[in-house]
Amino acid sequence: MKRQLILEDGSVFVGYGFGSDKEMMGEVVFNTGMTGYQEILSDPSYCSQIVTLTYPLIGNYGINRDDFESIEPTVNGLIVKEYCEFPSNFRCQYPLDTFLKDKDIPGLADIDTRKLTRKIREHGVLKGRLCGMEVVVEEVVADLKKADWPRDQVRQVSTKRSYPAPGRGHRVVLVDFGMKHGILRELTQRDCDVIVVPYDTSAEKILRLSPDGIMLSNGPGDPKEITEGIEMIKGVLGKIPLFGICLGHQLVALACGADTDKLKFGHRGSNHPVKNLETNRVEMTSQNHGYTVTMDSVKGTDLTVTHVALNDGTVEGLKHNKYPAFTVQYHPEASPGPEDPNYLFDQFMELMDEGKRMAGIEM
Repeated sequence: MKRQLILEDGSVFVGYGFGSDKEMMGEVVFNTGMTGYQEILSDPSYCSQIVTLTYPLIGNYGINRDDFESIEPTVNGLIVKEYCEFPSNFRCQYPLDTFLKDKDIPGLADIDTRKLTRKIREHGVLKGRLCGMEVVVEEVVADLKKADWPRDQVRQVSTKRSYPAPGRGHRVVLVDFGMKHGILRELTQRDCDVIVVPYDTSAEKILRLSPDGIMLSNGPGDPKEITEGIEMIKGVLGKIPLFGICLGHQLVALACGADTDKLKFGHRGSNHPVKNLETNRVEMTSQNHGYTVTMDSVKGTDLTVTHVALNDGTVEGLKHNKYPAFTVQYHPEASPGPEDPNYLFDQFMELMDEGKRMAGIEM
């Protein structure tokens, strides 16, 4: 059945629908990864967004039970050049189309995704709607122009209650701003005793859990709107070793007096080169963010830039000059993507070891 994508600038892309036939509006973004569509669709950081995949053929290895990054996806739509109806892979359990129907996510295929991506790169992210052919384009465009960007994505995707992932090693409080399961997997693989808590958990409640370290997860939306998280970070900084990833990185920057800004079209893909300024090495990274810490705003704070993106020079990593805290803008847990920066989880473990030694606790 023919369906269309209508953008707020009046552009129309007509193709064929798959997945759900539900009408959905969202921020239209693109991801340049060649694999990993299952992880992308289940990444909570894509909440309320319509994702365009630049790789031309999607769905050829199907969907399996092991590669989900969340239980319930919150993406608003998927756009591809061509999707595969009959996947072939030994891990495949069902096709992409079945998954999208089951989760009520609309898909659009057979459009010029290269043209759409170039438009986003030129003009920046745009609001769009996936809909049927019966709508009046001018009315949809007017609605899109009036529509506000969603402002409660973190509340939507964060856990509502605390829960444990037991282990016998370091106790880590993982603050869920829209956590990918890959982060939890890396901590449990290191035998951490993890307690996952909601995004609005106070510093007092976290400190009462007696953690050896605090992990701040990734998540969707504008970091400046997560005031609860910023205040919490101010309350724990300097008391407990801290590691922030993606949105967690941005929140630490804001808590320390730096600033953030929205990127024109964001960084979304699995092959972004980042330079580690401390080792002078280049790492290939997996990224998914629409906001960035502004470089000039770091000056005058107690933060030092440790990593920069080679594509555009933006801030990709920070460390605190006085307290045991560091952050990265990219995803060291990958899923999908390269695992070059996986050592950062070990660095976090060493930071917690050092914290225990300073406190005189035997390990």
